[in-house]
Amino acid sequence: MLVAKLLVVIPTVHLATKMASENERAASDVLRALARHLNCLNEDCKTTRKRALEAIKRETIDKGLSSGVLQEIFTWLVKALLKCLTDPMERCRETAIDMLRDFIRCVPQPEDSLPYLIPALTQRLGGKEILEPAEELRLSMVEVLTLTVDVCGRNLAPYLDDVMKILQRTIVDPFPDVKRESCKCTVHFAKSVPEHFHMQAESLVKPLMQTISHQHSRVRVSTIEATGAVIQYGTGKNVDDVLSHLAQRLFDDSPQVRKAVTLVVGDWLLLLPDRYSYFHKLIPLLLSSLSDDIPEISQVASDMWRRTGAQWEKENEDDLKDKMDFLLTPPELYPAGVERPGLGCRELVVRNLSKLLPALARDVVDWVVGTRVKTAQLLYILLLHAEDHCTQHLQLVLSTLYCACADPEDDVVTNCLRSARLIGTFVNPDVFLKLLLDHVETPSSSSPHTHIMVLSAVLAGCSRDRLRPHFQAIADTLVKPDVCQEYQQAMYLEQLLSCVDVLVCVCQNECGSISLQLLQVLITVYSLATEQPLMDKAERCLLSVCRVQGLATVPDLYRQHMAQLLQWLSGSHQTWTNYSPQRLQLQVIVTQSGPVVGEFLPQLMPLVQNCLHPDRDPEMRLNIFTMLSKLLLDATHSLDSRGQFCEHLDVFLLEQLLPNLVWKAGRIAAAIRTSALSCLLALLQGGAVTPRQLLELEVKLSPQMLTCLEDDSQLSRLLACQSLSILLKLIGANLHADALNKIYPEVLKRLDDSSEEVRGVAFRTLGQWLASLGKDYNTQLYGQHLKFLFQQLLLHLDDPESHVQDTVLEVLKTGSAVHPVLLKQEVEAVKDKQRSPICCDQLLQHIQSLHVTV
Repeated sequence: MLVAKLLVVIPTVHLATKMASENERAASDVLRALARHLNCLNEDCKTTRKRALEAIKRETIDKGLSSGVLQEIFTWLVKALLKCLTDPMERCRETAIDMLRDFIRCVPQPEDSLPYLIPALTQRLGGKEILEPAEELRLSMVEVLTLTVDVCGRNLAPYLDDVMKILQRTIVDPFPDVKRESCKCTVHFAKSVPEHFHMQAESLVKPLMQTISHQHSRVRVSTIEATGAVIQYGTGKNVDDVLSHLAQRLFDDSPQVRKAVTLVVGDWLLLLPDRYSYFHKLIPLLLSSLSDDIPEISQVASDMWRRTGAQWEKENEDDLKDKMDFLLTPPELYPAGVERPGLGCRELVVRNLSKLLPALARDVVDWVVGTRVKTAQLLYILLLHAEDHCTQHLQLVLSTLYCACADPEDDVVTNCLRSARLIGTFVNPDVFLKLLLDHVETPSSSSPHTHIMVLSAVLAGCSRDRLRPHFQAIADTLVKPDVCQEYQQAMYLEQLLSCVDVLVCVCQNECGSISLQLLQVLITVYSLATEQPLMDKAERCLLSVCRVQGLATVPDLYRQHMAQLLQWLSGSHQTWTNYSPQRLQLQVIVTQSGPVVGEFLPQLMPLVQNCLHPDRDPEMRLNIFTMLSKLLLDATHSLDSRGQFCEHLDVFLLEQLLPNLVWKAGRIAAAIRTSALSCLLALLQGGAVTPRQLLELEVKLSPQMLTCLEDDSQLSRLLACQSLSILLKLIGANLHADALNKIYPEVLKRLDDSSEEVRGVAFRTLGQWLASLGKDYNTQLYGQHLKFLFQQLLLHLDDPESHVQDTVLEVLKTGSAVHPVLLKQEVEAVKDKQRSPICCDQLLQHIQSLHVTV
């Protein structure tokens, strides 16, 4: 519009003089043709203004005029087009923006328009409130600004403040595409005027950090790239302001976002002017990407890190000369399949490790799972680079690992154990064992299993040759009561097993010198374990110890150390209770050693005798009796494997077993009597006692057994009755009649027992008593005993239960062989008084079949 007025005022002669060249003449012709359309831009009718703009576009941009002509035209049209940016009609503003973009792209000197273009864009986009309401048009205007930056370059330096005002507002624009384009413009602008950009770069940090967590991943990527340029071309004072935000983006779900962070940080490590001051803050970010799940990202990080190390190595060639002159081979047991980092990379980590580790120690216990996993992965990478230089930081590294290994997240624990293995690979055992073994003995955390866990992993990373001088010290530490007996949690015991397993794997056939300690630890773990999988693992470890020593079976291992094991237990047996681990250890030893235990009875029996003294802990005695019962049931393969148990039988029965059968009030005392009777029954059934020995001890044994028939406990009465039955079976035929006659009256009382099971055993015991009466038993002299017995049995022959009748009938048939005449008389006397004469008839028939003359 302004141009149109000028054309009216300025004489034609003056225009012809000014436009001397051909371009000027062509431009003059076009401008004359546009005069009317330019005037129409001032009309109130929006349709008229729209048509005028479209006509101007057709007559200029769309006609394919030369760049020189367009330059002249743009010089005259720019103000009119910029004024249209405030047009109320959106279509007019859109057309004007499109024409501005086309002119800037086509003219050879777009910088001539900057005095008008930049202020206009600043007015529309850079105020406290963005005046342009249409999102698409704001995007188009920012695109025009980006294009302007690209084509004008350094010429934009005088307009630094205006451009920065625009970017500060558009970076936080509500429209995501505007944000992205603004970030792109920021990158281009920083590169175009680097010598001026740093003066205002700080003003963009805050809006960028507000946008970096936008919900659209492409916006986040653009923001990260823009942040990289702002810091790269800034003063370097704002690195700390953006690092935490970038670190958070390493956990981003979008791989492209994580890749962008990796590239930005890598560029900073290579190009940032003050990068040396920020190495300790930038290195963790780049190294974290080495363990990214996406191979492309980890490869990018690896390439950037390799370039960083190589550049630093070149820049510090003089300092590294001594190290570069020698080709250092990787340490022994270096992780398989892992490429050793270059010297520059290793030195960068070593020189910054003291600043990195404290931060890792904090982050490894962060409340966010992802942070803890990344931190554990980073610790492994740092130790891989530091190699033996981590020795001076070992105390802090170990405390970090202890905390991390207590993490409920498996990935955290797995990566920390990988780090622990590196300690074993790189650090001298003299150093790490001094710390580790002290920590195992006196755990400093609430999760003591982590100390054992770390020790196992460290040992797994060490070689046999380096550990050989320390085998004994390690084994002695593990077997200490404070280590292997203090904690009974399944997790702790499992780590103890893992430690033993690692020692066996490392020592192999040299573990003979510590096999006793390993066996003691395994016995302890097995005794304290309450879960079957843990017991199974302990057994597998036990078999491993046998295998590496060339032993065929577990009992062979026990045979080597049984005397030492019993001595180990004997040192504290005076203070045992039911909760003492030693009591459980004894149970495991005698159970797992099989027939070997029968070879060491002189050492074992005094220990057992002391534990079964009536004054000792009742619950402990109960469990010891239960243990002995299991052994005595299979005596030939345990206690009596060498046929030597008979030498200890008198002491066992008279000083250990019988004193515990003496009646005492209370349920605990009753339980002990029951367990002692169970042990007695096992002794009689298992064959560890000969009839001759039993006959000699019967005088002291029978009275106590008969007393137990009156016990309040049903199970005790049952066991006592069963024991009497076996006793009669073994030595009944050799007992004196007086001894036999003392037995049956007590058994008869049990025929009326409240327990059907006790009654059944009592009937069978009486049958065994009758079967025990030999030729030496004077039936005439002791006829009254037999008569009383027959009468009592005949009473039960009339029992309502048919199975009781059948049982009694069999007992009486046995008695018919003892005194058939007497039995026949008694049967005939009660036959007519019973509910049914069937059983009596059957018994009489049986007596008749014996061909006895009555």
